[in-house]
Amino acid sequence: MNFHWNTAQTRAAILALSLLSACGARLGTEDGGTQADGARIEDGGLRGDGALPDSGLATTPTVLSTEPLLGATDVPLNASVRAVFSEPMDAASLSETTFTVTSGEPPTVVSGTVLYSSTTAVFWPRARLLSHTVFTGTITTGALSARGVSLAADHVWTFTTGETIAPGLPVNLGMAGGFALLAKSGISTVPESSITGDVGLSPAAATFITGFSLDADATNTFARSTQVIGSVFAANYAVPTPANLTVAVLDMEHAFTDAASRAPDVTELGAGLLIDGTTLAPGVYRWGTGLSIPTSIFLEGSATDVWIFQIGQDLTMASGASVHLTGGALPQNVFWQVAGYIDLGTTAHCEGVMLSQTAIALNTGASVNGRLFAQTAITIEGSTIVQPSE
Repeated sequence: MNFHWNTAQTRAAILALSLLSACGARLGTEDGGTQADGARIEDGGLRGDGALPDSGLATTPTVLSTEPLLGATDVPLNASVRAVFSEPMDAASLSETTFTVTSGEPPTVVSGTVLYSSTTAVFWPRARLLSHTVFTGTITTGALSARGVSLAADHVWTFTTGETIAPGLPVNLGMAGGFALLAKSGISTVPESSITGDVGLSPAAATFITGFSLDADATNTFARSTQVIGSVFAANYAVPTPANLTVAVLDMEHAFTDAASRAPDVTELGAGLLIDGTTLAPGVYRWGTGLSIPTSIFLEGSATDVWIFQIGQDLTMASGASVHLTGGALPQNVFWQVAGYIDLGTTAHCEGVMLSQTAIALNTGASVNGRLFAQTAITIEGSTIVQPSE
């Protein structure tokens, strides 16, 4: 996907995303049926920082709908809890203190993470909900609109879990999904690498994209490279590229938090060492330490199945190691959320979206079918990265 942005296209993209959010969020209403599993946040054009034309009217925000619904039963144990507001909210005011989930009497607080985008706040429990239990969701008057107006009263509703597990949903990448490589402080290559998809860097400037022999377009909104089948964008290029990259980086960080917030199905598998031939079913896997892949592993599932790997330290793939997809599984449904460093050895191969809180390094001849997102830098050496077609 090439992002040759101009002002009109940016406005059209914002409108399209808003419409997709409205159609794709699968929101319940108070008189409808419940929605299984924690739904992802759809990024519309309006963000939680109050990016809204100011009409001068400071209206009182309300909660339009919740999921699960008021009185819902047989809610899946891996569900999220969410609320849709009548207008954009102050993201900083929606947290684990203003959006809570409790059970029992006296109330026991469910540990979780609150994410906000557009007009939707999502509470992701850190562990599966207890079965056959009544839960109470509460959004307090501490929740403020983008104009600083609080709810008129606490919004409270209850729902009851069953004992089912709903299929997982992919992590929403937002505008970051338009890139094969996206980083904040630098992107470097030892030629010749091959990248299919766009490359983005922000807030660092184009001088921190090295080894690509960039050729700036006449518009100065992007550049080209013989190593990139796509376009290269940097924060110091012409308008509207800087603003678009800022949103993409925010969405990258949002995706990292989203992936980290999913309740795990499996913890500490293999004590952080996946032996040769390990086959992993769809689900959420968590390691509090690092994860090492010394040879080959297999992810077996269908085209709609999702894998999320939450890794508390580094992800290391040995030289020649590989991750294989079988049964129709797709790389865009595989997410590696890594708190530390991602290191792929010489000729190693991985599938999926790699979300690193620090840096990513692909050694000579390493390859990825997916995306590389780093909150610091990306280094590749004669590597091949192919962004999935979706």
